[in-house]
This record gives sequence, structure tokens and C-alpha cells, in this order.
Amino acid sequence: MKFQHSDINDSNWELCALICERLAASPQQRITFAEYMDLALYHPQHGYYNSDRPSIGKQGDFITSPHWSADFAEVLAEQFVEMWELLDRPSNFAIVEMGAGRGTFAENVLQYLQRQHPDLFKTLTYIIVEISPILQAEQRQRLSDIKCVKWCNWDEIVNNSIVGCFFSNELVDALPVHQFILESGQVREIYVAAETPKNEQEEIKFIEVIGEVSTPKIAEYLDLVSIDLSASVYGDGYRSEVNLAALDWMSTVAQKLQRGYLLTIDYGYPAHRYYNPRRREGTLQCYYLHRYHNNPYINVGRQDLTAHVNFTALERQGELCGLDVVGFTQQALFLMALGLGDRIASMSTNDAEALDLATLLRRREALHQLIDPRGLGSFGVLVQSKGLKEEEKVHEAKLSPRESLKGFTVP
Repeated sequence: MKFQHSDINDSNWELCALICERLAASPQQRITFAEYMDLALYHPQHGYYNSDRPSIGKQGDFITSPHWSADFAEVLAEQFVEMWELLDRPSNFAIVEMGAGRGTFAENVLQYLQRQHPDLFKTLTYIIVEISPILQAEQRQRLSDIKCVKWCNWDEIVNNSIVGCFFSNELVDALPVHQFILESGQVREIYVAAETPKNEQEEIKFIEVIGEVSTPKIAEYLDLVSIDLSASVYGDGYRSEVNLAALDWMSTVAQKLQRGYLLTIDYGYPAHRYYNPRRREGTLQCYYLHRYHNNPYINVGRQDLTAHVNFTALERQGELCGLDVVGFTQQALFLMALGLGDRIASMSTNDAEALDLATLLRRREALHQLIDPRGLGSFGVLVQSKGLKEEEKVHEAKLSPRESLKGFTVP
């Protein structure tokens, strides 16, 4: 497969030039797709998430759950409250949000907790881990009046120090992935290179080249999730992704967490569905102005690049790092168990007089978007735990995973 730039006006040519310099300095003048994706998304000056162009919201390229309605944050705040109670109401409780976007979720959670659960709010430190200086600046402006909020990088969070919950929403899907393809029954890696322009007027063309795998960690990853690509059901030309960065991320979180939970919400599948033989082109997608396509070599630095999350990999890496699986479910079921259905029902009767019809219908539509099985409602929700007391472990052992937290109780 070969791609080339098609719209010179929509591509970040400073970034393209930097990528070409990296290619020229690399052995065989190629880089892994993971390195290319990292540059396209996270380059400090020119990467997509460090651009002053809006990426999230109606004016950007995609909309996440917090931007549909404050209800998403408020029902999740109830889950944080239950976690605090299960941990015996510690006097220093932390919520660590990783990749906080524009700060909308944090603002809504904190306002709700301050209003509805002041006892928890008094104990709370809300830590944001955000690598984008553009987004962090917007977060600081939005949350400037809330004193319990602070920003940290990973090095500033002491190992084994956090009692509380690490939280992310649509973070893991944006971590750089390696891409592979099967050739003659062998796993080969997809690299990015550039064609040499014939003249100065010709556009830069990024192309894919196939080579040996760059690291044995790719095979180790596939072993971790029990996928055998040598099976006859996988044919030549089958391609997909391996997210080694997600394993490193999981290890980092486990190191920082002393006692509490990790709550991960994202789109993705268990491994057996992720590597379904019929999903021959993998899951990589590009988002630009609310449209998606599969060409990562156009709109460089101007479009989002994502790959679905392999939740089996997160579970098994977590187990290796000392995290127990509390439960895995879909966002629709999770939010309904936390009371979103009650909010929809009560809105029909209690809010009809307070709100005009148009406002009421917009809010109802936003709530239904959160549980739509064709969209956000199908997102995966994974909760893992670490360091629970023995009596809590015994109590939890008596329950099925769907009963061990409110969000996993069938509504």
C-alpha cells in the first residue's frame, strides 16, 4: 500500500520537513510507523496535539463524551465517590486524569463534587497529566478558580504515592502503534519512508516499506494476548497494530498507584475481536473535520491518528504489574448502572417546565448519544485495582465483577 500527500494547504510542511530529516538520519532511511505517529501527534512544536488549531469539539475534528453533556462527568463522579468510600474515605484522595483535553470533564466533576459531596471534595487533589502545552493552557484557564487542581508530569508523581483513581477517556487510542503485515506466513513490520522528489516542485511523498520487525517486543505482545498469527485463518496481506506504548503506560500507572483504581474508557475490543481474521486492514483511523478515513500520510500534523484499544493487553499487562481486574463492560451499561437512565427518565417529567422544549430535546439527545450502541455506548470501560485491604479483597471476592462496583451492577 502506498500513500502520498494530496492537499498541500492542509499539511504541516514544517513537520513534514522534520520527518524527512529524521528519515535521512535513520538506518535504511526509514522509521517505524510508531515513530511517525509520535511525531505527527506529539512533536513539541508541530504535532497535532500541540497545535493551536482546535482538535476537540464542533470546531475541531472529533467530539468526546464530556463535550456532549455534563451528565457524563457527573455520573462518573458518583463512581469516584463510591471508590472513595470503598477505600475507607481516605483523608487524601486523588483523582489523576490523564489527557484532560480542554478540561471540560475535570470542571464538571469538580463542580458536582463540591456541590453534592463536599466531604469528599475537602479531601480531594485533582491531578492532571497533560503533555500538550496548548491544552494545558486552556485547562489552567478553565480551572483557575479551583484550588485542589494541579498539573504534574509523570516524574513529579512519586512512585507508590497515589491513593485514589487514575482516569482516562479516549487516551490510549492515541498512543503511537507499530503496524505489521503478514508476508509468506511471517510477521513483518510496516515502516515509513519518503520518495525522493524528481525536482523541487514535486510534493513530498511518504510511502510504506516492509521490513523485519524492529523489536522482539512485538512478538512478546502477541504472546501476551494469546494471538497466533501463524494460524491458517490469517492469510498473507493481513495487517494490524501492536500498541507497545500502552504497555509502558500501564506499567507507569501501576508504579504510581499505591491503593485504589484505574478507570479506562476508550473504543476497542478484547484481543480475539481485535485480531479477527476478517479485520484484515487493522483498526487505524484518521479524523479530520469530523470525517474519518484511513490515509495517515495526508494532513500531516493536522489530523488525529488513532487505533482501537486492545483491552486484553491492558488487562494482562496490568496483572503483570500487580493490578487486579475489577470489571470490563460497555459504556452504555456502565453509565446506566451509575444512574444515567434515571436522569433521562426524570428529565421528561421534572425538567419539562423549567426548560424550553428545544433545550430539553437537545439535552435528551446528548444523553442518548452517550449510550448509543452504535457509537459512544459501545466504548469499553475497564476498571482495575491495586492495594486493596484484605477485608476489601474478601468482600470483593464474594461478588461477581459486575457487582464489585456500582458501575458494574446490572441496572
